[in-house]
Order: sequence, then structure tokens, then C-alpha cells
Amino acid sequence: MSRPVTRYEIEIEEAFDDFRDRFEQAVPPYPEERFAALVRRGAGWDEVLALAREAAPHDFMIYWRYDAGSMMGLAGDYFRCTEYLMGNHTIAERMFRHNPGILLYAPLRMAITEGADGVTRFCFDRPADGFGSFGDDAITAVGADLDHKVASLLRHLSVPVPAALEDGAY
Repeated sequence: MSRPVTRYEIEIEEAFDDFRDRFEQAVPPYPEERFAALVRRGAGWDEVLALAREAAPHDFMIYWRYDAGSMMGLAGDYFRCTEYLMGNHTIAERMFRHNPGILLYAPLRMAITEGADGVTRFCFDRPADGFGSFGDDAITAVGADLDHKVASLLRHLSVPVPAALEDGAY
């Protein structure tokens, strides 16, 4: 099934480094060893949920971070870009139980960029668009919930929130 995807490139009225630092404070790194310890001892899902709530104060954790600007600078491209895989496996599980293919879109891919114009931008695709492509109402509902969670994170970061993330219309 194919569907169009809405991409947001929200202009941030803040220096690249300052916004990136604030984003990374709001969305902390995935505590891999703590979750791995739960897996090793066969912990119950309630423990996983509790650790996720503790580790993700704004519902999300950073699973992966890449400073693309450093590598691209070797080719003479001096734009700045830090990209992320941001998510929460306890939210993804609510979709995974219906179709493991949702991992094509979870975690969410985000980027903080600064182009030739010197403007910092926060870039991402609308979560509900990717998850809605599965044609499963249960998955689509979690995608809409992720829209709201991203909107909440944006509000926390004092970033303009696209109306579509707020209204839940899909």
C-alpha cells in the first residue's frame, strides 16, 4: 500500500548547537545496558514499561545519532546535520504485535540541519503517515498517538507545532 508522506522542516529560531543540545537533553540516549539486563534475566513487560517511563521523560529515547556534517565536509559540503533514530520500543510494541513490518518506521527518523542560509531546522516525517500505510486501524491509531507525542515534545522544546500533529486527522 502506498500513501503520501508529510515531511516537516520546521525553522528553529536558535543556533544549531543550542537547539541540538536542548533536543538531546529532552530526548536522552537509550540506556542499552539497563534494557539488556532486563532481557538477560527474562524480566516481565511491566519492568520494561517502568524503565522506559524513567528513561524517556518526553516519551522518546535516542537509539542512534550520526553527525553527517563531519563526513560530508570531507567532500566539501559544509552544511550541518545531525540525524537520529528516536523512539520508544514500548510504544512500537503496540504496533509490532499486529505487524512486525512496522519496524520500517520505528524508531522515528529525525534530523537537525543547518543549510547555506544558516537557519536551523528540525526535520521529520509525520509518524501517522508511515504507520497508516499498513492499512491496519490498530497500527494507524498508534501512529496518530505518536503524532501527538511528537507535538508534545515540540511544545516542550518551544518549537512551532504543525496543526496536523495536533488534530489527529489522518
